[in-house]
This record gives sequence, C-alpha cells and structure tokens, in this order.
Amino acid sequence: MQFTLYYRGSLKSGNSAKALHKHEVRQHFHCQLKNLWEESPLSSFHHFLEQPGEGNLSLLEQKGLFTFVPLISERNFSVAELDLSILWPQPPGAILSSSGDIDNRLKTLLDALKYPSETNALPEGVIPKEDEKPFFCLLQDDSLITRLSVETDRLLEPVTDPSEVILSIRVKVRLLKRVAGNMGLP
Repeated sequence: MQFTLYYRGSLKSGNSAKALHKHEVRQHFHCQLKNLWEESPLSSFHHFLEQPGEGNLSLLEQKGLFTFVPLISERNFSVAELDLSILWPQPPGAILSSSGDIDNRLKTLLDALKYPSETNALPEGVIPKEDEKPFFCLLQDDSLITRLSVETDRLLEPVTDPSEVILSIRVKVRLLKRVAGNMGLP
C-alpha cells in the first residue's frame, strides 16, 4: 500500500519543538489518515479499530484521554518506507548549517508521525476533539521505519516564519508477516 501525506506550516527544531507543536503537526496528519481509513482497502479493516479481544487484531493504543490508531504497527506486522520532500526558505547548502537544522526538524516530524508513547509527549491538559476519537497516526514507533529518504529544496515564496516548510511524505507500507488479521492489506 502506498499513499502520500502533505504538510505546509511550521516545522520547528530543537528546544523550540515542544509537545504542543508536535501535537499540532500530529493533528494535521490525523485528518489525512482518518480519510485514508475511510477508503479501500483500510475501510475493510475496522477490526483494527476495535478493543482487543480473543483473536482480534486491534491497533488501539491508549495515552491519557486519547485512543490512538497507528497504521504501521508491530501488531499487524507492518513497517514503512518513507520518501520525504521538503521545501524550506533557506538557500541551498543551509541544510547543514544551524539555520537548516535538518536532523532536529526530522526528529520533530518523526515524533509527530508516531503514537506519543513517552510520558511528556502530549501537551499538558490536551483533550481529544470529537473528530479525534479515535486519533489516527502513522506509526506505533519510529523504529518501524525501514528506509528513510530525504530530499530538500528551496521554497521560493516569501515567508514570515523561517521554520515554515512544505512537506510531502510518500509512504510505502510493507507487511513482514501475513496473518489472519492483516490478510487483504496490499
């Protein structure tokens, strides 16, 4: 299964990428992933969205008041290959300087794509909105990424925020093992 996620907005790095910022980026991807779950082939896999039970392959992960559904999970024996294309306002070569800071921006992005398993990964006091029940995310853990490719280029539009990016993520889902619960996933 392959699909593309899209993001345009601030992608902060380092100490400025607090839990609230990561959650805002996570919310952006939730909307796209929710739509993906409503389409074939995922629309046929609603058993993934049910509470765990006898013989039930559930993907639900509880964190605070949130119930997360990571598409890529050890439970359904899946891994992901990601191809990132990032446009940002820095000139060519700035990717390796302190203004580019690609490693910390990628860390922010990967944290936003995954289920927030760490204690302080969700902002304090945040509660799920009505359309975030359940909350869809891409990854149970970023260790399930088996390949990561990153291409950057310059964003040629004026921006007011130097952390603004246009980001395209091509996701390829691979199954490591076929079991009764994931039969039919491409």
